[in-house]
Amino acid sequence: MRLPPFLAASALALLLWSGAQAADTRPTPTPTEWVRGTVVRLDPARSRVTLNHERVKSIKMQAMTMPFKVASAQQLVPLKLGDKVRFEVVAKDDELLITHIEVAP
Repeated sequence: MRLPPFLAASALALLLWSGAQAADTRPTPTPTEWVRGTVVRLDPARSRVTLNHERVKSIKMQAMTMPFKVASAQQLVPLKLGDKVRFEVVAKDDELLITHIEVAP
């Protein structure tokens, strides 16, 4: 028995689509949170900023003062000591990395 061409094409498209969906093994992005803090120290040469920050729920970290690595030293350019900021932080390669930081609105 031979399928009509439109049914054969539809079946092939469905088969290819379902295979592509099954092969998609990308991890789902973890939602990040904006955390508030105050700039205590800037170290652009080492791409680091020390912040006195509130609790970071996503990584179960209590409020404290500590240094963080930033994705790029350019992120530190608009900041100055004492600025109130908000930032996003992720755990990457056994290190906490600030992916975004900005003066708090």
